[in-house]
Amino acid sequence: VHVVESGGDSVQAGGSLRLSCVVSGYRHWVGCLAWFRQGPGHEREGVAVISNSDTTSYKDSVKGRFTISKDNAKNTLYLQMNSLKPEDTAMYYCAVDRMVAWWARLLANKYQYWGQGTQVTVSS
Repeated sequence: VHVVESGGDSVQAGGSLRLSCVVSGYRHWVGCLAWFRQGPGHEREGVAVISNSDTTSYKDSVKGRFTISKDNAKNTLYLQMNSLKPEDTAMYYCAVDRMVAWWARLLANKYQYWGQGTQVTVSS
């Protein structure tokens, strides 16, 4: 399984970005597909997750601002981020794993396949 993120950039507060994650070698898109982030001096935290049946879940601080989606035909996971805040600044990672149960959806240590990350910087 190969995971590659893109779309990170530097933006002003209030701006928007869309992150993309191309996943190859991951058949049938079962399990959980998620976005995590890690800011300076912080632990990696779950931001948003989507199941193979398109059920979604979000970290409280991004609800109403971020939207996770996937395009099975393109093997691509997306994270639309609106109304960005300086505290959203972090390296964003895409993670997938067919064995992750829904109750563990935002636990980083449950995911086996990770990308290298894409940097998002939000200035005030």
